Amino acid sequence: MSSLPIAQNVIPAGEWTGAAEVCALDYAARFLRRKRLETAQGRPFLVDLAHTTSLNHGDALVLSDGSLVEIQAADEALYQVTGPDMVRLAWHVGNRHTPCQINADQLLIQQDAVIGHMLEHLGATVTAITAPFTPEGGAYGHGRTHSHEHGATAHEH
Repeated sequence: MSSLPIAQNVIPAGEWTGAAEVCALDYAARFLRRKRLETAQGRPFLVDLAHTTSLNHGDALVLSDGSLVEIQAADEALYQVTGPDMVRLAWHVGNRHTPCQINADQLLIQQDAVIGHMLEHLGATVTAITAPFTPEGGAYGHGRTHSHEHGATAHEH
């Protein structure tokens, strides 16, 4: 029985170079600790990180055989949000702790009929699209927003 290579370390995007196979994961799948994955080239491997980690587009997993696997944001069902008052729309999205990718002329959020309806009621144009999703990392530039908790432990690392 052959054993699969194991990834126990992550190198952040921009801090690694060289050849790497690719593994495309949607936003939810990029939040993991232990999982069997497969590269786009069909090579299986195991992820066994010390703690649950939010992987970003461009991060690399270091496999036990020394090779690298680049994490890419996979296409997923999103809403493209545009409108005349983008700051107000962004505030409403953030007030609901909804993960959001902020671009100069649009917001991208995961499809959610309730949030979409609210944004349309506020004057937004909401268009269903399929695209990679790389939302903002949270108040401290990394990690994820999970709930409406605002206690001291909610942001400790």
